[in-house]
Formats: sequence, C-alpha cells, structure tokens
Amino acid sequence: MDVTERDALIAVDIQVDFLEGGALGVAEGSRILPIVNRLMPLFRHVALTRDWHPPDHLSFTENPAYRDRSWPAHCVQSTPGAGFAPGLLIPTHAFTVSKGTHVDREEYSSFQAMEADLTGWLRARGVVRVFLAGLATDYCVRFTALDAARQGFQVCVIEDAVRGVAPQTVEEAWHEMGAAGVRRIHSRELLHGPAGARSDAMPAGVD
Repeated sequence: MDVTERDALIAVDIQVDFLEGGALGVAEGSRILPIVNRLMPLFRHVALTRDWHPPDHLSFTENPAYRDRSWPAHCVQSTPGAGFAPGLLIPTHAFTVSKGTHVDREEYSSFQAMEADLTGWLRARGVVRVFLAGLATDYCVRFTALDAARQGFQVCVIEDAVRGVAPQTVEEAWHEMGAAGVRRIHSRELLHGPAGARSDAMPAGVD
C-alpha cells in the first residue's frame, strides 16, 4: 500500500497521561511509539490530536455532574501529563488538534474539537484517505475513525499502532468501525523498508 500526497496520518492522543503509569494509562501504550515514529516520515500531512482539559472538566471523577461516565483527572492543560509522549517524533509542520477544551463538553472524536477544524484542514490539502494511530482504540481512535468515515474520508486504522482500554470495548470498537467501512491494516502494509526520521521532526518535550 503506497502513501500519496492525498493521504494523512492522524496520531490520536499519544500523551503522557495515556501511557503506562499515567493518570489514565493504557496498557502497552508506549509500545506504539516506535511504530508511529516509523510511520511519520511517510506522510506529508500529519495531524496530532490531544486531550487538553480544564482542571474542572465535566468528565473527571471529581465533577459530580458527570459521575455516571467519569474518568480520573487527566491531560489537564499545560501539565506534564498533557504533553505528547517523550520520544514521539513530531514533524514541525504537524497540525495540532486540542479537544475537550471546554469544561462542559466531552469530545472523544478529533473531528468534534471546537477550537480546530480538522475536516477543513484535511480538505484544504486535498486529503481523501486518513490513517489512524494512537490511544485508545475503544475511545478516541474509535470515534475519530467513525467521524472521518461520516465526513466521506477513506479510513484505515493501523492495528499495531493502537492500544485500547479493555478487551471487550476494543472488540466492540473494531466491529463498529468495520461496519462503518473503516479498514483495519497492519503497519507492514505501509512500511516497505527502513524509514528514517524526517529532518523536520523532533522528539516531544525537546525545545
């Protein structure tokens, strides 16, 4: 499978708080980093999404308004846990999508972010197909993939470049995405040979 200028990589929420030991850590989350770093140089268009929550976001356990579906506080704006994973090679031209930025709004899908127009950014660059990697398969990857399909993009989720929260919901996510026309692929279908880091990439957390 060849990557063209009409393709984009969307790296979903590869943040400190979603790695092992983080506030909302996903098991084996850090294992996707080498794969994502090898994928980055293949794409001219790269979007990195992130949870970027205010301290009193409605999805946090401490907030009684959302107690039925709450999470531990995570990815609070401008805290270390909200940073991109150390060692993640980020192209300088990457488009950053911050979501969940308002206290009263949850946004699992990167296409629902109020402060970034991911659809418009992709369309302006002539993108017709998107490839997804990141965390977590059963939440933000899932809903981003479903919305991408609804927007008319061809969608591929790279199975070895994602990790999920729980086996049952991961299985449900793959089923739902497949029913929506999302393709499940392996990184080896894209990586035909060794790929070096592009010259305009730098590790997250390095100035």
